[in-house]
Amino acid sequence: MTGPHEVDARQLRARYPDIFDRPASARLAMPAMIFAAFAILIYGLVDLDFSPSRFVAGLSQLGWISLMMIPPDPGSSLPIYLKALGETLSIALLGTTLAAVFALPVSLLAARNVVPSSLLRFPVRRVLDSIRGVDTLIWALVWINVVGLGPFAGVLAIAVSDFGAFGKLFSEAIESADQKQVEGIRASGGSPLHEIRFGLLPQVLPVIAGQVLYFIESNTRSATIIGIVGAGGIGLQLAEQIRVLEWQKVSFLILMILIAVAAIDFVSGKLRFAIIGRRAVA
Repeated sequence: MTGPHEVDARQLRARYPDIFDRPASARLAMPAMIFAAFAILIYGLVDLDFSPSRFVAGLSQLGWISLMMIPPDPGSSLPIYLKALGETLSIALLGTTLAAVFALPVSLLAARNVVPSSLLRFPVRRVLDSIRGVDTLIWALVWINVVGLGPFAGVLAIAVSDFGAFGKLFSEAIESADQKQVEGIRASGGSPLHEIRFGLLPQVLPVIAGQVLYFIESNTRSATIIGIVGAGGIGLQLAEQIRVLEWQKVSFLILMILIAVAAIDFVSGKLRFAIIGRRAVA
């Protein structure tokens, strides 16, 4: 005698044959992908000359360097380091602000609900993709050769790199905005500029502000890295002290960077929470 569950199973199997009777290619796809990923991993480790013995031997060297870093000591260079840290923070703040200011109008041209024509929107998006595809460190090397060593090159590197990222993020925020406000302004006789000014921007500006605050925090670390290649700031001091093996000064500089990043993260987190909370209340 056939039970109700067997009847239901047969009915489901007949109704959804693609799920119950999957072809062999579909069943083997996931194991094949896992095997391929594992094979690529093994090949990469062999090709890059990964050696567990060298790694274990290097741990002793790492331990020796860590001992040499204790205690952190700036020596007589504390004023220089504080000035360099302020320079790094200025690079991050100015570069991020410039990128956001220039990316906002361009992001309007990349948004589908502002520029419906793909003939106009497509080249703008591709330009943003091209700029975003080049790392900040590469932009720093480029601008160092254009304007010379120093923090000005760092500001330009962060501004150009973030311009591409902000253009994409801002355009996505604009595309996800509620169109009811825009339609209401249009129905009341507003121009396209009025639709953008009073319909779109009030919705997306809190999101944009949160993204800019996050990037300021992230760019503090980026400004440190590009400083190592000559773009000024505390990264340049860090590279010099590593070069002369002044490990106590190195640990002090690292501690300064960690404290600065933690403080910026705390402040930007509070500001983002306040902005989001105000938007939710509104």
